[in-house]
Amino acid sequence: MSRLEVAIAWRYLRSRRGSKLLSLISVIAIGGVVIGVSALIVIMGVMSGLQNDLREKILIGSPDVRVLNYGSDMVLKDWKPVLEKVSRQPGVVAAAPFVLTKALVNAGHKYSDGAFVMGIIPEGQGGPPVTTIRSFRTAGDFRFQTTDGKQRGAVLGAKLANRLGVYPGADSITLTTAGTAISPVTGMPIPREVHLEVTGVFDTGMYEYDLKFVYVTNDSLQAFLDRGDTVDGIEIRIPSPDDTDEYVKTISDKLGPNYRVQDWKELNRSLFSALKLEKIAMFLVLGIVILVASFSIVGNLIMVVVEKQREIALLKTLGASDPGIMQLFAIQGLLIGLIGTLLGVATGLAACYVGKRIGIPLNPDVYYIDQMPVNVDPQSVALTFGAGVIISILATFYPALLGARVRPATGMRH
Repeated sequence: MSRLEVAIAWRYLRSRRGSKLLSLISVIAIGGVVIGVSALIVIMGVMSGLQNDLREKILIGSPDVRVLNYGSDMVLKDWKPVLEKVSRQPGVVAAAPFVLTKALVNAGHKYSDGAFVMGIIPEGQGGPPVTTIRSFRTAGDFRFQTTDGKQRGAVLGAKLANRLGVYPGADSITLTTAGTAISPVTGMPIPREVHLEVTGVFDTGMYEYDLKFVYVTNDSLQAFLDRGDTVDGIEIRIPSPDDTDEYVKTISDKLGPNYRVQDWKELNRSLFSALKLEKIAMFLVLGIVILVASFSIVGNLIMVVVEKQREIALLKTLGASDPGIMQLFAIQGLLIGLIGTLLGVATGLAACYVGKRIGIPLNPDVYYIDQMPVNVDPQSVALTFGAGVIISILATFYPALLGARVRPATGMRH
C-alpha cells in the first residue's frame, strides 16, 4: 500500500469536478454504516444493562446459593449440622436458615392479594445477613419488634403496602393459607390464619419483590405453619455471585447426594436464558442492518469504477498493477467503513450516555423493573467495531475486482 493509492482513494470519496452524485453516495454509504453500528451499540448496551440490573435486583432478596432437601416433605428437619458444615466452607461469607410459603394477605377489608411469605432471621441476630433486602427498608426495620415486646411483626413490599393501605406501627395484616388438617365435614383443608403487626416497608425498585413479598421471622412462620423446628433450606452468600459454580460443586460434594445445591442462575435460568437468546437475536438482526448498509458501499464503488475507467486505464498504462488497483478500491471501502463505524460508535455511546442520564421508564408489570438500564460493555463495542469494519472491507471485493479487470486499451480507446 503506497501513499499514492491512499491519496487517490481519498480523492474519490470527496466531491469531484463535474460529478456531485458520487460524493453524495459516499455520504449515504457512510450514513448507512453509522445507523447500523449506532443502533447495534444502543441495543447491546440496553440488553447488557437489563441483564446486569435484573441480576442485581434479583440478588436483593435471593441468595447466591441455596441448600435444599430431597424427599416428599421438601424440608430440612435436622438443619443445624448442615448449617455448621456450610458455614465452615472456605469463602462462605454468611449462611442462615429460611422458611418460605405462599399465603393470602388481607388488611381487614375486602381486598386481598397473594404473596410469598419469607421467614428470615431478625436484623441484628445470627451474624451477617445473607441478602441485602434489609438495606432497602423505607419505613420501620427488619427487627420485627411488635408493641407487645415480641417479634411477631411483618415487613411488606412498598407496592403491596400501598395496595393494602397499611403503614408500620399503625396497621396489621392477616395471613391465610391452607393447612394440612382436613375437615371431616367438608373434606377440604382447614385454613390457617395469623394476625401480624406491620413493622416495616421496603422498596427495592423490582416489581416482583415490592408487590409479592412479605418478610417475617422464622419462628413466626414455623408456628403459623405448625412445622416445629423445620426449615425449607439454607441460604448462602459468597464474595462474588459470578463464582457460584465452584461453590455449588464444593458444597454438593461436602453434603452428599441427599441435598440439592442451587445457585441464583439455576433458580432464574429461564429468565436469563431468554435474555441471552434475545441479545444474540438482536445482534444478528442489527448485524444484517450493517450488511444491508454495505450494499451502498458496493454501489458507490461500482459507480466509481464505471466513471473512472479512463483514469484506471491511464494508471495501468503508467505501470499500476491489478493488485494495486484492487488495493485502491479496498482502501476506499476501508475509509468508508472506518469513518462510518467510528461515527456510529460515537453516536451509539452518546445515545447510551444520554439514555442513562435521563432514564427511560418501563412498565414493571412486563419487565420486572421500572426504568430502562443501560450498560456499555467494552467487549460488545469492540465486537461491533470489528464487525462494521470487516463487513465494509468485504463489500469492496467485487468492485475492486471490476476495477482490476479494466484493460488499458479498452479504457483509453475514446
